[in-house]
Amino acid sequence: MIRILSGKHKGRRLLPPPAGSETRPITGRVKKSLFDMLGERLIDAAVVDLYCGTGSMGLEAISRGARACWFAERDRAVVRRLRRNIEALGVGGRCTVWPGDLTAKLPARLDALGGAVDVAFVDPPYAAARQWSWPVAADTIFAPLAEHLAADGLVVLRLPGGLDLPDALGGLAIERTRAYGEMVLAMFGLSE
Repeated sequence: MIRILSGKHKGRRLLPPPAGSETRPITGRVKKSLFDMLGERLIDAAVVDLYCGTGSMGLEAISRGARACWFAERDRAVVRRLRRNIEALGVGGRCTVWPGDLTAKLPARLDALGGAVDVAFVDPPYAAARQWSWPVAADTIFAPLAEHLAADGLVVLRLPGGLDLPDALGGLAIERTRAYGEMVLAMFGLSE
């Protein structure tokens, strides 16, 4: 069961991904730890949730005070559940869904925001992340995020453990990493 952990919508249940999807929601314990670290950074924040699944991360950010969230998801069945979760919380006016291929449209979508991104979640399916070419990911995902990231903004990358994660990606540098069993959260800020 997926729930909102804190904020205005605390305790509200979210629809899980449909059976057979590649989406795997973050565990409650790890999500709580991450959002406790983010803390006040979320107040009035512009948030981007890439590979968002049914929206657990972005909707948690909205519940904790983010002013808006843009959700990117490719799987149509998962997007339908994401839209139902947004509707159930009554936050449609603060949420935008970007369906379809993420990398082909990300630069143009970020350009259209009209402002800086304060927090970005990047949570690719583990099978895809294990096959990533880091130079390609840097060019197609992380460089566009760096171009639109606020000066004190943060990009949170969730990956399976055991990957050789570069210290820098597309103008971003690792600020901290945390391992949770077989999962790693890496937090990136702008390179100096």
